[in-house]
Amino acid sequence: MASKAEAGTAVGLELVLLIDVSGSVDSSEYALQKGGYVQAFQSAAVQNAIMGSQLGSIAVTYVEWSGAAQQAQLVNWTLVNDAASANAFAAAIAGTSRAYSGLTAVGSAINYGAGLLGADNGFDGLRKVMDVSGDGERNDGADTATARNAAVAAGITINGLTIGGASLLNWYQNNVIGGPGAFAIGVNDFADFAAAIEQKLIREITGVPEPATFALLGFGLAALGMAARRRKAA
Repeated sequence: MASKAEAGTAVGLELVLLIDVSGSVDSSEYALQKGGYVQAFQSAAVQNAIMGSQLGSIAVTYVEWSGAAQQAQLVNWTLVNDAASANAFAAAIAGTSRAYSGLTAVGSAINYGAGLLGADNGFDGLRKVMDVSGDGERNDGADTATARNAAVAAGITINGLTIGGASLLNWYQNNVIGGPGAFAIGVNDFADFAAAIEQKLIREITGVPEPATFALLGFGLAALGMAARRRKAA
């Protein structure tokens, strides 16, 4: 695994990956979800996006979450600035074991991620982003919109990737995402997750804005599509 850089290392992006591992995610779905992140950081497209982004580097950490008091930073803050460090980060994710299988406390996960971005984590990013993926609405823990608003007020952008139908995507748009250029993507099932997370990471890393609504090409999800909505900071 790539080593954590010295304190204050300048990067274009500090990125917290917040992965839903609540009880509604079965073992095969969990494997598909985690594997999606592994494949994404192994992909040439994501690696090239990192090297071509602001300062040519990002700092990223991998977190799994479930209930109100269930958040685990399974891969520590890692400097990724080339193919080797991206592959090492992917390998570190692959080497983790599932942390939880409880309720769904999205707001508590956001609060935890904001703490990681607000703490002295060894990096100084031009942008701070949380990437929240999940397959259900909150049924435990902190109020989601309140947590979102606090994170946005602290200068953090929150993006979402939902696994489920249009209703869940709409809930994420209304309660989870926020900050400059925030967006949410929806896929129908975990089988589509890997392709979606690759495109989502590229967009987050490059910071390139997209139209408010656009089609999710190649996933066979014409009815659901991929939706993104900009929000002003609350």
